[in-house]
Amino acid sequence: MSEFFASGRAIDLVLLVMLVEGALLGVLFHRRGIGVAPRDLLPMLLAGACLLLALRAALTQAPWPWVAGWVTLALFAHLSDLRRRWRLHRGV
Repeated sequence: MSEFFASGRAIDLVLLVMLVEGALLGVLFHRRGIGVAPRDLLPMLLAGACLLLALRAALTQAPWPWVAGWVTLALFAHLSDLRRRWRLHRGV
């Protein structure tokens, strides 16, 4: 089990589950008109995926710029998500 996490495969599995989740939610929204619109869901999923990739880089002992890069991308995705939600909440 230790090797499963140290190799980053555990993170790969979580990323795969997130990808399937996003696809299923997108299909559900487009076919039935229920749930969250993909354009509203994507920044949140992207931020989470970037954080997971930063964790994967750290677990596999990648050079620090990779970890920092993924965390930075997660920040931008998070800020995009926050901006979108703020606008929706204000009705702009």
